[in-house]
Amino acid sequence: MSVPLHIAVLMGGWSAEREVSLVTGANVAEALEANGHRVTRIDMGRDVAARLAEAAPDVVFNALHGTPGEDGSVQGMLDLMGLKYTHSGLATSVIAIDKQLTKLLLVPHGIPMPGGRIVKTETLFSGDPLPRPYVLKPVNEGSSVGVAIVTDEGNYGNPIAPGSKGPWQEFDELLAEPFVRGRELTTAVLGQEALGVTELKPKSGFYDYDAKYTDGMTEHVYPAAIPDEITAACMSIALEAHRLLGCKGCSRSDFRWDDSQGAEGLFLLEVNTQPGMTPLSLAPEQARHRGMSYAQFVQRIVEAAL
Repeated sequence: MSVPLHIAVLMGGWSAEREVSLVTGANVAEALEANGHRVTRIDMGRDVAARLAEAAPDVVFNALHGTPGEDGSVQGMLDLMGLKYTHSGLATSVIAIDKQLTKLLLVPHGIPMPGGRIVKTETLFSGDPLPRPYVLKPVNEGSSVGVAIVTDEGNYGNPIAPGSKGPWQEFDELLAEPFVRGRELTTAVLGQEALGVTELKPKSGFYDYDAKYTDGMTEHVYPAAIPDEITAACMSIALEAHRLLGCKGCSRSDFRWDDSQGAEGLFLLEVNTQPGMTPLSLAPEQARHRGMSYAQFVQRIVEAAL
């Protein structure tokens, strides 16, 4: 048994992923208490610094998702307060949540990522930025928040209409990428170890926010029924991306694989520096397949912070 600690679990906040963060935080807090730690639960409001100062924990478990908990803002605050915290630090968080910055860092090192460019939202209403099909996504949101796949037969119109529902109604800028046909794969990294490859098979549509967090909407296949070379490539790329970005604790890399193209069809989409830890989440599921209980997985993340 490890030395009991006082751990503040930071959860909730005000991002689009608030509800998922609350579930993650509740699960983490229960696991930490089962491991013998004293836990202070903090649903993050604007008074978060005062509440953390009052709690004076040994370490903060950052169970936030999205901004400002995953983009470097909270990390900077915790650094200024001199508090140890889980997951990645300030610089890594700033880069990894920004899909374009992530490309600028990783692609020169040979990490395969889709092309594309940032577009002003208003330009979408006069014409497509890329040949269809293509993907539009916010530059710095996670969990497939605000992702739209624009196809020839799509319901957005041609060109996209300002009145049609989509991320162009919420964001001034969007990242446009070619749509990679094929299969959705993901690999979690814990410390310096890639945990495996899961294939995600949504029951309908694509692996969007609802498919991620609604029980029964997505089938998780572990180990993914893919060739050994693709499994090895996913694990190698995820580990290298984790290292190049400077991730700490746990990260999760998401891929698309066009199986008609072999190894040339594998593309890293993004690296999540604070993967979800709900009962449906992929990182703890992969850890479980590797013989690690949820409580052991959480403990490993805390130890990495120390």
